[in-house]
Amino acid sequence: MTTADERETRPSRRRVRRTPSLADVAREAGVAPITASRVANGAENVDEATRSRVLDTMGRLGYRPNLAARALATGHFKSIGVLTSSMRSPGNMWTIGEIVTAAAERGYTVTLLPFELRGGETVVNAYDRLTHEGVDGAIVVAERRLDDDTSITLPPGVPVIFIDAGGGDEYTVIDSDQAGGARMATEHLLDLGHRTVHHIAGPRESYAAMRRLAAWRRVLEERGLRVPEAPIGDWRSTSGHEAVDALLADGATAIFAANDQMAFGVLQRLHELGIDVPGQVSVVGFDDVIDADASWPPLTTVRQAFDEVGRVAIADLLERIADHDRPTAGVVVPVQLIVRGSTAAPA
Repeated sequence: MTTADERETRPSRRRVRRTPSLADVAREAGVAPITASRVANGAENVDEATRSRVLDTMGRLGYRPNLAARALATGHFKSIGVLTSSMRSPGNMWTIGEIVTAAAERGYTVTLLPFELRGGETVVNAYDRLTHEGVDGAIVVAERRLDDDTSITLPPGVPVIFIDAGGGDEYTVIDSDQAGGARMATEHLLDLGHRTVHHIAGPRESYAAMRRLAAWRRVLEERGLRVPEAPIGDWRSTSGHEAVDALLADGATAIFAANDQMAFGVLQRLHELGIDVPGQVSVVGFDDVIDADASWPPLTTVRQAFDEVGRVAIADLLERIADHDRPTAGVVVPVQLIVRGSTAAPA
């Protein structure tokens, strides 16, 4: 007879449930093991009724495919790496979110790896780390200009797509129409009757910011108008706020900020100074972030299709995974000028 203490200290003989195997799935679904293997590996040479029955059986038994074995059998990890230089940018996060969603819809997982170009890990270091994780392809989402950086030369083997960066002729680059959007914003203000347009630029190391700056300057030069000095901001609202006084001293009646956050800072400073928007000064931003229409007045801005950029990147990358010899190309995603209450003809 055992005591209560003995029962408490006796090792449990409770059976551990065995993880179901692919052979269990095949037996339960009434198919050959090779058919179950094809379904697990995503092969296309299985009729839909059989595939559906096998997948239902996998779900009922709780079968989980061995990803390492699948990679050995098919040569594909069903995984995509995303390297990004910034986790703070709303545009980057929006794009990355769509990349994750579009990849999941195609049956791919995403491994996210930040990198820093200044004094830390370069894109090449991050790329090397990522390829050791086992990925079929990579997308580089970089705010900073990479075209002048020697680290842009990546080892061959894994297809790479660049977003919002100058990857050179060696890689496919997908981006919003940065120059076209800046042209739209500048021409909108000039067509309202403003004699020139003042600009608050983004950081010099930003590829997008320099494209917008150059396009703004080009429009003014084409029309034979004065090109004011453009202060350099850092994307934050504080840098837009700090730039306003100098622009007003230079006679600004129209201000085009390189992103919406800096435009919000401009609006705040103008309100503090008692300057009517758009009665005395018109303001345009860039991006059309969430709540851009909730500012006062609602912000006129250039809308970037961040979600479309992410979807195009995934579609193009998967085509390159299937065909590594696919020619590189530059893909420009259109933007749209959204006119709201922050712009009007000059007083």
